[in-house]
Amino acid sequence: MRGAHAPHLQGPSVGAQREVYLSWLADQFFLYAGTVKHITRRQLRAFAAVVAQQGFSGAAKVLHLTQPAISLQVKELERSCGLALLERSGRRIRPTEAGRELLRAAQAVERELRGAEDALSALKGLRGGLLTVAVISTAQYFAPRLLSEFCRRHPDVKLRLDVCNRAAMLRHLEEDDIDIAIMGRPPEEIEARAEPFAPNPHVVVAAPGHRLATRRRIALRELLEEPFIAREPGSGTRILADGLFAKHRVPFAPALVMSSNEAIKQAVMAGMAISFLSLHTVGREVAGKTMRVLDVEDLPIVRRWYLVHRAEKRLSPAAAAFRDFILGEAGAIVDEMMAPAIAAAKLVHRRLPTR
Repeated sequence: MRGAHAPHLQGPSVGAQREVYLSWLADQFFLYAGTVKHITRRQLRAFAAVVAQQGFSGAAKVLHLTQPAISLQVKELERSCGLALLERSGRRIRPTEAGRELLRAAQAVERELRGAEDALSALKGLRGGLLTVAVISTAQYFAPRLLSEFCRRHPDVKLRLDVCNRAAMLRHLEEDDIDIAIMGRPPEEIEARAEPFAPNPHVVVAAPGHRLATRRRIALRELLEEPFIAREPGSGTRILADGLFAKHRVPFAPALVMSSNEAIKQAVMAGMAISFLSLHTVGREVAGKTMRVLDVEDLPIVRRWYLVHRAEKRLSPAAAAFRDFILGEAGAIVDEMMAPAIAAAKLVHRRLPTR
């Protein structure tokens, strides 16, 4: 679609503007498709997944198809185009110039088709539909409870869930391929709407027999005398930890860096090191007394959990219902889940922010 320019939309009617744009988009796509006969939406989705996952095996997992099926779809697409769409760069696969051109067209069409589907669903009212949610990895300890309750109330809604790290979450929002994100630090680099729904306290944890486990009012600088495990740079938890130590002008150089909350928890419980984590991540262990929250000065740091979506996104009926549920009821559910951990951590007397 190189050289084609979208029409300048004017006039009072948003619906009329959208109709003009959809008409233009369809004209441009099918003019372009005139040189690539018989392409299908399935082929375009397979090709886009290969590019996103940088390989055929990852695309097969995402689309729940076999790798040969993905390969066949892409080969048929290349045959229709008459050009190579993919090339190898080491172990990774990336699009050629022709592939990038086709990918842009395919993404535009996919966005508009999803928008049309959402608009039709809105006219029908909420009876079903697809809800696509991405949850930051730290929220996996409470998000399933929320999703389960929502699905119980709306059994006809089909759910697609991705539990991912911050980098993958930002890609989801950038590419607008999810309805709703649940995360602890809203993105600054993407124009998004972020609405808080529950507190997210962060604490320093250690094994129950650790020498600091029974100490009171531990200075932050004293933690540097202990081996410290931190999340990877760029994660929301690590950004918060770096900010905490920088604010108090305490140099922070963790002995170990891990990208898995579960691995960090196992290392802490084994007495290898201490760590700074969301209380949601260690709630079960703290309540069960297999891990201890240290009484550190100026802690806990309490952030918020946010429901996030792109600012310009028109939510489908299913996504709008999920948003209303989260903002209206999720806070109380999360508070109930966290009450035992907060009591065990002796944080009851400390004022955690309200929703």
